[in-house]
Formats: sequence, structure tokens, C-alpha cells
Amino acid sequence: APLPGLTCWKSTIKCGSVYYFADEKNLNNPEPHYFIVINNTPLKDKCLVLVCSTSQVDKAIRRRRNSPHTLVKISKTEYPAFTKDSIVDCNSVFENTVDGIVDLLQSRKLKHKPEMPIKIVKKLCNAVLASPIVENRIKEILKS
Repeated sequence: APLPGLTCWKSTIKCGSVYYFADEKNLNNPEPHYFIVINNTPLKDKCLVLVCSTSQVDKAIRRRRNSPHTLVKISKTEYPAFTKDSIVDCNSVFENTVDGIVDLLQSRKLKHKPEMPIKIVKKLCNAVLASPIVENRIKEILKS
């Protein structure tokens, strides 16, 4: 069967979209991770703002013990696509482009997961805005 067209792929990119892929360039880790799109209007913004979850909850809490307000825990009951309770360190954001995600989808290097409930996305967004480390230009995108 032919691959769906670009518009079809693009339509999967929205606030709360969850993608599972390996981002060795940014994570120095060959294992795939869950990335969550947190901008309100990702197709209009100049870049996608993604946060990444980890199941190493205790390690993340230890690493960020001075800024616990920037960590968001997500249990597998809140988001059943997770196989383990997870945490997102909202001090680390990842930028991607719509085309970058579409390329990964088309080359089957990325799995599209069920959407993240909007109340969790809002928590993630607020935690990124509260981060003392995240650049203002990213925060501006999230405020739009």
C-alpha cells in the first residue's frame, strides 16, 4: 500500500501528540523514548516543542532536587500507553520541526502513541514555563 500523503502525517501533529522514537543526537541514548508535543498550535509555530519522559523516576527527582516544581509525574493510570509510571523533567525541552517528525513517521523510525490528556499537557507546559533553565524564546512559543 502506498504511504499516506504529507497532509495525513501532518494532521497527527497536535498539542498532546505523543511520539516514541530514539533521539540519539540529543539523549546520547539509543533507546526510544516518549516525546510529548506541548505547544498549543504546533503546525503554526516555527518549531515543535517536545518534552521527554523517563521511567527512572527516582533518578530524575534526585537530579532535580533543587527544582522539584519542574518535574511532572505521569502514572500509567493517567496515561495508559506508558508501561511504567514515568516522570518528565521540564527543564529539558527538545525542538523539532513538523518536517522532522513527518520524516521519522514516513521512515517508520517513530511510533505515534495515543494522545496525552490535555490536563497533563497543561501541567507539562506550566512546568516548562516555571523552569529557570529553558530559554525565553521557547517559553514565548508556549505562551502563544
